[in-house]
Order: sequence, then C-alpha cells, then structure tokens
Amino acid sequence: MSVAETRRTARLKRQRRVRRKVVGTADQPRLCVFRSAKNIYAQIIEDQTGTTLVSVSTLSKDVLEAGTHGGNIEAAKAIGKAIAEKAIANNIKKVVFDRNGFLYHGRIKALADAAREAGLSF
Repeated sequence: MSVAETRRTARLKRQRRVRRKVVGTADQPRLCVFRSAKNIYAQIIEDQTGTTLVSVSTLSKDVLEAGTHGGNIEAAKAIGKAIAEKAIANNIKKVVFDRNGFLYHGRIKALADAAREAGLSF
C-alpha cells in the first residue's frame, strides 16, 4: 500500500468511529466538514430525515472573491463564518461537529473556531 492509500484508509477508519457517536437530530443537526487540497466544504445535515439544511463551500460565488485560493486557512475561516450566518438565518444555533475523520488542526480547526465566533455553539 502506498502512503496516500494508508492515510486515506486511516481517515476512513476515524470517520466510521466518530460517525457511530455523532448523529444529527432535529434539535442539534450535524455540521460535517470535508476538505480537499483545493477547496473546503461544510454542510449542516439532519440525519433522521437525511436532509441537508445548509451548505457552503469555497466554490460558492458569494463566499470567496474570484481568484483567491480555497485551500488555505483564510478560506476555511470564511467558510466557518458563512456557514454560521446561514445556520442562524435558518434558526439553527446548536450543532454537533463532525470533522469527518480529519485531524482537528489547521483548516478544520480554523473553520470550527470561525463558526463558534460567528454564533454557532458546539
């Protein structure tokens, strides 16, 4: 197995382990974060009905200016602030954070901190 395959399988194992415990309900939906090399995505999901309530990514035209890179900490902060603003507009104030198997540092931590500063509690 290559290093990339080993990292991916380790992330998927962490994802399954965390997902067993983290479930989004109608009262506290799940804030799920995915990051790739070039972009970062965030969704607020209600798992009981399987619906996505709010979603934001660096590909959204209203979040980042044209020409800025979506794979850095500044972009993650912008996504965290935008997801919190959209969630509060939809009367969602408490969420459960799902880091999706990614380690809690760098862009994932920056997104979570920005969402907390903008008004979400988790």
